[in-house]
Amino acid sequence: MIRVVAYVRPHRLEEVKSALAERGVTGITVSEVRGCGSSAEPSDWMLGKEYVIPLPARLKLETVVRDDMAEAVVEAIAGSARSGRPGDGKIVLQRELDCIRIRTGERGETAV
Repeated sequence: MIRVVAYVRPHRLEEVKSALAERGVTGITVSEVRGCGSSAEPSDWMLGKEYVIPLPARLKLETVVRDDMAEAVVEAIAGSARSGRPGDGKIVLQRELDCIRIRTGERGETAV
């Protein structure tokens, strides 16, 4: 099993959700986060003065999928979240050891 963690721009959420649904991914967790990566922090002009936007808002999406679905999920997220500008986000893949569905006691990929 692979946990896919993606950091994306908030206004791209609906496109990303739709792209994941088309590939059969239904379970996702979305959190509001703030942070910056390797790009310089963005700035904006207000009242004739330039202000740096510290730690811009992003959404963190998480899902756990079977190994054979991981690449399709990465392609779905990257394709639907990409604007071509700095700050589009990151996708991180993590191997998971096990998963347990609390209600039924199922384990492994059947619990995902």
